[in-house]
Amino acid sequence: MTLISRVLGLVRDIVIANLMGAGSSADVFFFANKIPNFLRRLFAEGAFAQAFVPVLTEYQEKKTPEETRELLSKVAGTLGLLVTLVTLFGVIGSPILAALFGGGWFLDWLNDGPNAEKFELASLMLKITFPYLWFITFTALAGSILNTRGRFAVSAFTPVFLNISVIGFALYLAPQMEQPEIGLSWGIFFGGLIQFLFQIPFLMGEKALVKPSWGWNHPGVVKIRTLMIPALFGVSVSQINLLFDTFIASFLMTGSISWLYYSDRLLEFPLGLFGIAIATVILPALSRNFVNAEGEGFKRTMDWGVKAIFLLGMPAMFGLVVLAKPMLMVLFMRGAFSFEDATMASYSLIAYGSGLLNFMLIKVLAPGYYSRHDTKTPVRYGIIAMVSNMVLNLMFAVPFGYVGLAIATSLSALLNAGLLYRGLHLQNIYRISSETLMFIGKVTAATLAMALCIFYFGPAEQQWLDWHTGERLMGLSMVIAGGALSYFMVLLLLGVKPWKLKKAS
Repeated sequence: MTLISRVLGLVRDIVIANLMGAGSSADVFFFANKIPNFLRRLFAEGAFAQAFVPVLTEYQEKKTPEETRELLSKVAGTLGLLVTLVTLFGVIGSPILAALFGGGWFLDWLNDGPNAEKFELASLMLKITFPYLWFITFTALAGSILNTRGRFAVSAFTPVFLNISVIGFALYLAPQMEQPEIGLSWGIFFGGLIQFLFQIPFLMGEKALVKPSWGWNHPGVVKIRTLMIPALFGVSVSQINLLFDTFIASFLMTGSISWLYYSDRLLEFPLGLFGIAIATVILPALSRNFVNAEGEGFKRTMDWGVKAIFLLGMPAMFGLVVLAKPMLMVLFMRGAFSFEDATMASYSLIAYGSGLLNFMLIKVLAPGYYSRHDTKTPVRYGIIAMVSNMVLNLMFAVPFGYVGLAIATSLSALLNAGLLYRGLHLQNIYRISSETLMFIGKVTAATLAMALCIFYFGPAEQQWLDWHTGERLMGLSMVIAGGALSYFMVLLLLGVKPWKLKKAS
């Protein structure tokens, strides 16, 4: 289900690139989409899920069905009111948000500079995209409930509807408008609404559709918000880094935000398909291990997650780096998206891609804390990483521009992953076994062999340019298939049998 969602997400970005390329309009659209997505990670999928899932798991394991339904009612009402207030502020105060996060455009607007229109357009588009936060918050609440009951496919498939909505608006409404980016913003709005409505029948099937009621002082809500407050800081670290990147990029050349966006979207494909999917699955399992005092089971689950991340994340990371420009050319180079855009975006994709494994490890190591109701430790590590990222941004943005922002993000992810593992190791919660180290060594060897095969046998850059779109797609598919074949062949020669990891889950 996640694969289907991510593939459609790529199709969505291909359609957007064809329509708007990486120019001024694209910059503003990605900006207006990024701010509600930042808050979504706080209120919905990120901090809330990390605090809510362990508590809900505990209720389902140790409380009565009536007490569990009461918890769901109080959580829905309390969270719903808070998010409604934030959404209203976002719609009414959109110029304030545009000025706060798009400082370069706001200064141009004050001084009648060349980017003044970007500020005005961003303020308007935020009014349209911001209600997405309300819809996606309840969608994430429903998804968390279904995940704790083993219904992973529903919440994994739900983002498909957002992608279909944006694709539909991009193909049929936006081209008819004087400002097509506004049409895309309406695609975001209706995509959020459809996602919200899609979850309701499944909640009814699980008898988990409840009437929301205020419950700030309900014991379960108190426990969730006690866990969620530090988790808010933890999740917001990476999101604040992204917004800080956007703020700096608003002072850089036109196209910087778009190049970072397109390269980040390619990074998000394997990150979501492997990293987030694995983390989503292991959090309820780790929570059950902790509630039932299954220490060895907890360590085995963590070990399985780390092995799965290396098995899938290592080749994905090298593949992104080696095939950065060809992938961007195949996926986006048509319509308004030029070869120069593909070249510029490939630089930031290489920088982002080099940190993919660390981004994935963060997703798997952090649940080792959240499942134990420890949200403070990852927050402390996250703040260290955030401050480091901001310092690195300022250091690298001057000599390397937007690419420096991507380099800083990857380096801060390395620091964050290292601190998370160190904390688990020192507390004797999880330590990588010698067997897992051997497994990682074999995966690394197979990945290097794969990268060499792609680099040696892959087409030259001029060949990619000479081919038409169909030939490029066929060429890229063959290179990826050949790389995957060489990777798994070397793994088998080294005695690694990937299907055993599937059985171990």
